[in-house]
Amino acid sequence: MEIIVDCYGEEERAMGWYCYLQDKLTFPFLARCIARRATSPLKVGDEVDVLGMAPDEECEREMFVVMRWEGEGLAVPLSQLEVIHASDEAEEAVNDWLYWSVRGYRF
Repeated sequence: MEIIVDCYGEEERAMGWYCYLQDKLTFPFLARCIARRATSPLKVGDEVDVLGMAPDEECEREMFVVMRWEGEGLAVPLSQLEVIHASDEAEEAVNDWLYWSVRGYRF
């Protein structure tokens, strides 16, 4: 809740999360798919290199990160990934987002 304490409205909460993750995540990092999503080509167990945050306009409803896919970048929901190898700070930030999203909190 500290991430969005001074945020009023959905847009500000989304930007609060985006800025927090942008500041805490160090790229690239290795992640594993933990949940199937209709909007993503990943299957549970797939390992991916996360290259960066998706553009902020893609993160107005949910946080997306860019992974390498078929020689290009593809944005996938951060909520379908768990960290395999990253800095402690990055792992904590991803876990913060997973905690938020698993509990059904919304912007």
